[in-house]
Amino acid sequence: MRRDAVVALRRFLLNVSGGPHPERVRGGRDGRVATLRLADGHRGVVVRQHDVYWLLSVRPDPEAWSYAQRHRYGVNPVLGVVEEWDAEALERVEPALRRSARPSRLFDPICDGDLLALGIDVHALPLVRLISTEADVAALEPLLPPTQHTPLAVLARGGTLSEAWRELDAWRARDDEPGAIDPDDLHAALLRSPDRAVFAADKVELDRVLGAPDWCTFLHPTQHRLARAGRYEQPVLVVGGAGTGKSVIALHRAAHLAARGSGPVLLVTFSQSLAEELSNRLDVLIADESVRKRVEVDNAERLAVRIVTDAEGRRPALVGPGARSLAQLTDEAIRLLSITTGDLLDDVEPGRKPYRHIVVDEAQDISPAQWRLLRAAAPHAYDDLFVVGDPHQRVTDTRVALGAVGIPAARHDLRISYRLPQEVLSFVVRLRGGGPANGLVRGVAEMYGFRATHNGRRPVVRAYDTPESELAGLRATVGAWLAEGVPEGEIAVGARTPALARAAREALDGLDVRVATFQHLKGLEFERVALVGVAEGVVPGPLPEEPAARARALQRERSILFVACTRARSMLYISHSGRGSPFLSP
Repeated sequence: MRRDAVVALRRFLLNVSGGPHPERVRGGRDGRVATLRLADGHRGVVVRQHDVYWLLSVRPDPEAWSYAQRHRYGVNPVLGVVEEWDAEALERVEPALRRSARPSRLFDPICDGDLLALGIDVHALPLVRLISTEADVAALEPLLPPTQHTPLAVLARGGTLSEAWRELDAWRARDDEPGAIDPDDLHAALLRSPDRAVFAADKVELDRVLGAPDWCTFLHPTQHRLARAGRYEQPVLVVGGAGTGKSVIALHRAAHLAARGSGPVLLVTFSQSLAEELSNRLDVLIADESVRKRVEVDNAERLAVRIVTDAEGRRPALVGPGARSLAQLTDEAIRLLSITTGDLLDDVEPGRKPYRHIVVDEAQDISPAQWRLLRAAAPHAYDDLFVVGDPHQRVTDTRVALGAVGIPAARHDLRISYRLPQEVLSFVVRLRGGGPANGLVRGVAEMYGFRATHNGRRPVVRAYDTPESELAGLRATVGAWLAEGVPEGEIAVGARTPALARAAREALDGLDVRVATFQHLKGLEFERVALVGVAEGVVPGPLPEEPAARARALQRERSILFVACTRARSMLYISHSGRGSPFLSP
């Protein structure tokens, strides 16, 4: 069906004989919506304006007609982005709101002019004026464009007009002002909405767009604005919780700098396994080989070894007589960079640094010495350092604020998890403790306001009497997932220790699913995740006696389990034999 649909789309774009033609939707809420017959029993739903066609969806015939009839489309009057309205559902909701409306309604204190200034659609004002409670606003969320619901939700919980505007502005995908907004200019609105639409100039680009993963093509507005910004005058720090798209932002920023920057780009992450994963994803993201070659992907330890190797002409020994530790090699690499370029050459001769731009992922686990190395490896110039991380996902004992290592970064916060369902998110926040964490920024980073975009299944926590029965339960659970059609590559099994991971791997003999320790799941994501051996005495394991060290170790163990749990996109299964981990207690 996909092949036939793409062929039909090409024939339509070329306007050749026998190609599909737009068919009017009877009873539709938007006269610009039409359908195209693209394959046997399947239609594309499009919004058309003059010679611009926005392909929304390809569905079986009955679903396509229903989708086309029930939705209408518009342009947000203050941001200029496209909006999709479930007009049919709103028509059914309005009488219910009228029946339940109270004498005093929620938005009575706010005048029409202030609501319109927040981008509330003039045609939606009568409906907004019927809302009586915050629960009404929550119930309307699936039916409204997010750019309409966001300011209403802020005002409903008692926020100010300026707070509502700040949250609305997060849906702006570009830094530049939209200028005069024409509500009838669909093309301009689509260009301002890279999270909803992408334009393909030729067959090659169309095939690439259709074949690429979503994260390559569509970025949420805040992600797009951060990754594609034209220029940053100082280092940037992006702090965000699990599933907010930090690694995707880092990948797109590295690709953007490779294409439009002024020198070689280094993408740094915590470990070599993560570096290999990011490198593979860059291969998918960057089609132009010459641009791809401008980005190196590495971890800080290997970077130090490379710099010393280049200076000394041979790889330094890491074991045996005369060997140097990685910490010593890092210090030597910093010294070598200082000798080569001099502290005063950064602004005058930035080309003499090994890299012009450095992007750092999983920044919370980079040590102070490694930060000094990264700072020395790029000039003090615009677009020098772009850093993403989350102190709550730290798996080492590193706790350093960037300002303390000479990196005064401008901070941006991400608070929406696109990966985790709300049920998993609520569970892991309780598990992590939800409290503040230090590192990366001065003071502490809070989890306040961290939320998901969708609902899903509640995590499953299962207790077994013996380790053998727990592993049998793991085998049955993974087998059931495979029987449901979940691909093997979308299933991961994690354990706290290598011994437990080996036992899980043996129990799953013959099944090609990923099995790893919790730490080695860091930075990855899967449709379903099973964590085994989450028992007392294992998670956490033995702890130091000294109170301060014990408290740090407990937080690190919570973070490690938190990281493993947040790899799941849709389903999380946790098991233990005997008494469960104290972290699982409510």
